[in-house]
Amino acid sequence: MALDQKFKLAQLFTVKKLTWTFAVIAFICLAGSVVTFKRIKQIDAFNHALITGNPPETDKESFEAKFATALYLAKKERYKESTLLFNGLMSKGNTEQKSAVQYNLGNIFLLRANAISGNTASVHQEADYLLLQAKSAYISSLKLDHTQWDAKHNLDRLLGLLPEHPTPGAGEGDKAGLIMGNIPVGLP
Repeated sequence: MALDQKFKLAQLFTVKKLTWTFAVIAFICLAGSVVTFKRIKQIDAFNHALITGNPPETDKESFEAKFATALYLAKKERYKESTLLFNGLMSKGNTEQKSAVQYNLGNIFLLRANAISGNTASVHQEADYLLLQAKSAYISSLKLDHTQWDAKHNLDRLLGLLPEHPTPGAGEGDKAGLIMGNIPVGLP
């Protein structure tokens, strides 16, 4: 009976069947290699286009293409368009990508606040608003990805730039308390 099983096994694995099997596997591997090589060339062209500041030919609707375009616009000081593109990316991408978007939005707000000059009250209000927006964006970035060291660094520097906003109801040396009507702070 053992000899009969060996004979059936030998008929199952004939040279012709093994040759065809290996030929099909080789063809599949070759086709996969060609597709992979083509994709690598597309990625290289995509990266080259982004580095040179040109629009990419492939993957135009990808997160990376839109992110790179928004970053390019920000570097060219076209902040409004860049901010719109970054805000559009918040609904896409994973947590790390969203954190990077928030970080770059914070950078845009910080750059815009630094670019404002003048001594009028409206200029100060606009600069304060932009600094608070940058602070909010950096905090959002850190909430999404707490390992974002650049956001931590920029937030630390930004907190040194922000003017002190007094807490309502808190005086010199007082602890901040809740103001309710005309009830003095600290009394039951």
